[in-house]
Amino acid sequence: MSDWLVGSALDRVEERRADPDWVRASWADPDAVVLPVGEVAVAVTPDGALATRPTAGDYDSERHYLLGLIEGRPWFSTWADGDEVTALRQIMDGLSASDLQAAFTGSGLARWHANARFCSTCGAPTRAVRGGQGRECTGCGRELYPRTDPAVIVAIVDPAGRLLLGRQPSWAPGRVSVFAGFVEIGESLEQAVHREMAEEVALELDEVTYLGSQPWPFPRSLMVGFRARAMRTGFTMAQGEIEGARWFTVDQLREATTSGEVTLPPHTSIARRMIESWLAGTLG
Repeated sequence: MSDWLVGSALDRVEERRADPDWVRASWADPDAVVLPVGEVAVAVTPDGALATRPTAGDYDSERHYLLGLIEGRPWFSTWADGDEVTALRQIMDGLSASDLQAAFTGSGLARWHANARFCSTCGAPTRAVRGGQGRECTGCGRELYPRTDPAVIVAIVDPAGRLLLGRQPSWAPGRVSVFAGFVEIGESLEQAVHREMAEEVALELDEVTYLGSQPWPFPRSLMVGFRARAMRTGFTMAQGEIEGARWFTVDQLREATTSGEVTLPPHTSIARRMIESWLAGTLG
């Protein structure tokens, strides 16, 4: 299973974005576009594509955030009113790979700016720098950058090849997925796999293998996928976190999804790709 969007279409122009004149010139480029975004939401056309519009007026570093270049065209995002945008969860399965990355990046960046207006060290206002890829405190000079929270997501199989799927209490009826949890300070990704799965389903694991990764803007995660083998089949669900869990054979899961007994995560999620790889016998 390959990593999410290998060979990214988005050129983040790391060196050039440090030049404010170049960023302003990019905004004035006749091919430049801006994507209105909201709280994990983007503007879309009636047919579900991203609703970008040409840049217009003067560049405002506090409102216009440079995502980078896609096929040589400058892309920016800007915060929009709620009635102008649609929740990403509703439309992301229909987006192209490049549009999906622009949507994830644009909405996440704009939300970070909205939450980073003041310095957490001295309380002074901050200002946008590097085309929106950072902020600088006007008081103490501290530099701030967008943060991503790493999380592990694990496909647990037993010695017979069955896959363990579970559900959280807040999910829609029938929804199941593989298991996930955030990485804590001072632990490796592999240590997080063992700890989280012990906490959620009380299973000891071996043969932990990296599969791939995916950004996930709910709210600002990097999902790191693993396959692991359970050393036993008996499990205990974490009270309040896991509402139900079950081992599935390939035939059982196909039958359950066909009948509507269970539903799987969105097609664009790494969780769905992990499950489909297991169904196809290519999970590893």
